[in-house]
Amino acid sequence: MESEPGSSDKPSNGMEDFETLISTTDVELLKRAWRNEKAAPEILRFETNLIDRVTGQLQLMEETVDDFVESGIDPLTVSLYQMDLDRTQFLLRSYLRIRLQKIEKFMFHILKTNELHDRLSKQEKNFTRRYSEVIGKHLEESVLLNLPDNYQSLIRQSTTSEEDDMVPEPQMDTFVVCKAREYVGPSELQDSNKSLAADLVMEMEPGELFFIPFKRIKKLLENGKVDLV
Repeated sequence: MESEPGSSDKPSNGMEDFETLISTTDVELLKRAWRNEKAAPEILRFETNLIDRVTGQLQLMEETVDDFVESGIDPLTVSLYQMDLDRTQFLLRSYLRIRLQKIEKFMFHILKTNELHDRLSKQEKNFTRRYSEVIGKHLEESVLLNLPDNYQSLIRQSTTSEEDDMVPEPQMDTFVVCKAREYVGPSELQDSNKSLAADLVMEMEPGELFFIPFKRIKKLLENGKVDLV
């Protein structure tokens, strides 16, 4: 008896679905989010929807690879698909790790800055709060209580300080390399600092690379008009 048309194509159809899955836009978006987060001096907005989709896709990809193994697909073929899966997992883990490193470094600044705090995921907010409490308690018990009363602040050098001068902040003047995704006019490269207008007047064409202070392209990055490299 002849098999029905397409009845023997299940493994190949599964492969085609898998190839479509790993080449989806979400993987490229994750690469973009990872590059931007890695190059930016401050923490960027958590890509909630993207990370949820990628997490779901990774689970599906793992199940697909397991099905290939059980179906007896060529081991070399399976290893290639596993390699793509591993790359995506690496990107996701690295993205989350970079954000945690920034939180650990700038946690007190993030906690007192609503704009930055709102960029965190729910899990990151919980981590920031708990981590700051643990570090604060440790420093207080091991160091601050042994100092004169005027120097027992965790965020100020002394009670006479007018600002939180013991809180590390991101260096917004850091130069970064960015690529324009669309045309950007000179007026869009200015921020609240009026002096920047006379500092450097230029425009960006799509695909061009620029070496420029982060604060000048911060809004462009948030609006998706440039990417960091």
